[in-house]
Amino acid sequence: MPHLLKDHIGVISPLSDEEFDYILSHFVFKKLKKHSFLVQEGNSVKYEYFVLKGCLKAYMSDSNTGKEFIYQFGVEDWWITDREAFFKQSAATINIDCLEDSEVLGITLENREKLVSEMRKYEHFVAVKANLGYISLQKRLQLMIMGSVKERYENFIQQYPHLINRIPKSFIASYLGVSRETLSRLYRS
Repeated sequence: MPHLLKDHIGVISPLSDEEFDYILSHFVFKKLKKHSFLVQEGNSVKYEYFVLKGCLKAYMSDSNTGKEFIYQFGVEDWWITDREAFFKQSAATINIDCLEDSEVLGITLENREKLVSEMRKYEHFVAVKANLGYISLQKRLQLMIMGSVKERYENFIQQYPHLINRIPKSFIASYLGVSRETLSRLYRS
């Protein structure tokens, strides 16, 4: 039977059904309603999450203005958490909430480390995913520093065409570090 997580891992490290069942036994399933929090600032972060269904946003809030700064979206086949809080086992400094009804698989740091130490295939998968994540972050930072608003928007459309009609434009603007009005001007040009 196909499983999104098995397919996701299998792109890097193909797994037998038995290997995948063992990996899956270390995850917990969570179902969340639209507008509910997966991670909330100030709370502990016990899990790293793999998105099976839905759309989430990770953001920081300015306590003075209440303005949100979105730095990540999470949709099917993506991972999401407050990485610093998860790995340091500290309080979250961000919020992650559901833009849609969502389903996720969560793995604790303890279970993640257990799988990495027991299974070479999972260790390889985690290492490759971490490197790809660093590359993606580097490219995003370069674009935020050196790219024009138009270049950032065009890159977003090219990289995430499936998100354009799924995520409100105000959230895309926040992710790109611009106002909704600035983004609207780009649509008209």
